[in-house]
Amino acid sequence: RVFGVRWGAIIFASIVLVGQVIFALGAQLDSFMVMAIGRFVFGLGGENLAVAQNTYAVSWFKGQELNMAFGLQLSFARLGSTVNMLSLQKTFEAVKFTKEYESLAFALYTGVLYCLFSLLCAVVLLYFDKRRSRILNLDAAETGEVVRFSDIKDFPASLWLIFVICVTYYVAIFPFISLGTVFFMDKFELSSESAHFVDSLVYLISLGASFVWGIVVDKTGRNLMWVGIAIVGTLGSHVLLAFTWITPYIAMVTLGTFYSLLACALWPMLA
Repeated sequence: RVFGVRWGAIIFASIVLVGQVIFALGAQLDSFMVMAIGRFVFGLGGENLAVAQNTYAVSWFKGQELNMAFGLQLSFARLGSTVNMLSLQKTFEAVKFTKEYESLAFALYTGVLYCLFSLLCAVVLLYFDKRRSRILNLDAAETGEVVRFSDIKDFPASLWLIFVICVTYYVAIFPFISLGTVFFMDKFELSSESAHFVDSLVYLISLGASFVWGIVVDKTGRNLMWVGIAIVGTLGSHVLLAFTWITPYIAMVTLGTFYSLLACALWPMLA
């Protein structure tokens, strides 16, 4: 309501960029506190940037088209995650500075370039949205709703259940991926490179699966049914990893598939 979605996206992308710069600077200074501040700033911009992206999607796509739109959006997000996981470690290992933290700083500064590209995309999107509004005689991309903090008390029970699903599901995904490399090395005795690749499979699979699942959910509807299937499938993947010694490739491919399905089915339910 203050900046509008166009300038909001640019401002939040700028905050993400500043956060990454601080994070990399902290590594260069060998200061954990500065790195933590950088991640905090990055998070402030990143989460709000996601809201701006979703507002664009809701404005540009309607009805069941949203499933495919969110799936495609997630695919590109996971492309960034995959590039990050596969490239930054190799960059860190490739450069040879006198001190290890200097090599880390160099790798993190390459992440600054990714954030800068994101900011440029937000600027280009402002141009395209203005052009769209001018051609179709529309207002700026918006949901058409005025949101107040007091609206929380009027949220229906079904919406709170969606929030619970979102929190509890992603808690089972992102923390696991952040620690997955060590887990695969310890339990399955994989090399560091192989463990890192297995850990990135969730994002790598979702890169293509998100778009496909978006089309499937568009055609069939029944978002709630697909959410249930995704949760059960994800639970099965974790059971395989925790209680069996079957090759982790199977479980991680399965996890990536159902992770993509849940995102395509769950987020349009909030629109």
